[in-house]
Amino acid sequence: MRVILGPMEGVLDHLMREMLTEINDYDLCVTEFVRVIDQLLPSSVFYRLCPELRQGGKTASGTPVRVQLLGQDPNWLAENAYRAVHLGSAGVDINFGCPAKAVNKSRGGAVLLQEPELMYRIVKAVREATDPRKPVTAKVRLGWDDPERCFEIADAVVQAGGDEIAIHARTKVDGYKAETIKWDYIRQIKEKTSIPIIANGEVWNYQDGQDCLNTTQVDALMVCRGALNLPNLCNVVKRNEAHMNWEEVLALLLRYSQYEIKGDKGLYYPNRVKQWFAYLRHEYPEAKELFADIRRLNKAAPIVEVLQTAHRHRAA
Repeated sequence: MRVILGPMEGVLDHLMREMLTEINDYDLCVTEFVRVIDQLLPSSVFYRLCPELRQGGKTASGTPVRVQLLGQDPNWLAENAYRAVHLGSAGVDINFGCPAKAVNKSRGGAVLLQEPELMYRIVKAVREATDPRKPVTAKVRLGWDDPERCFEIADAVVQAGGDEIAIHARTKVDGYKAETIKWDYIRQIKEKTSIPIIANGEVWNYQDGQDCLNTTQVDALMVCRGALNLPNLCNVVKRNEAHMNWEEVLALLLRYSQYEIKGDKGLYYPNRVKQWFAYLRHEYPEAKELFADIRRLNKAAPIVEVLQTAHRHRAA
């Protein structure tokens, strides 16, 4: 079974990929999306979002990283896909799943699920523009508001020459509501589809992974939010490894703090670490308590001090 670390804009950045692939056996990472409108973007844009391109398109621990593109113009997406692969990306992923209103208003992400013909032209253009040895994949949802559209959507990717589809088992309208997950549709798509399918959505632990695999009959999972709730989720899902304990998570938070503050996003560190706490609270009651101590802090140094104190107390 393959487990893929999926994209989350503004959260699963290269620093988080670095850490999570170091402690997990992920088979692939997909970047946050590169927004393509009406031009060939400079190489610097790709390097900024995916610094792994400078080291052969892999994280330091050797996990391949695939650049994701988002847009609606087949030709410009093809031009930028060629550049991404030329710079060293492990293939190209196309975002047809983002439900954000700002993205959808500018005809990107999930809004394109309403236009399977345009999806077909985008995937075809990207596939024809890039090295045939490098996969062209798509991240989709089941539809905009009707999950029955999923078969037409998947067929558009297949007919265009896509190599693989990651399917979030909800419609755009469903958002992220747990009760709206529809894994069974992925199984139906798999039965009708000739290319590999990756299942995504509501995998938080080993049992969820097993249930998803049994229901969908796929052999690959993509995790996003769950990877932030439980930092060693990949190994939990793959091998039923013990959940990382809170002391280990605190050590990881301190390492992340060092990465972020040294990196080019140091100014964003307070918001980033608070975002991560919002996810950790679902798995660790201790995170909820500690979050109360940091939520009003807006500078890096006092937040790190709180984390260091908590870590010292746990160690003692």
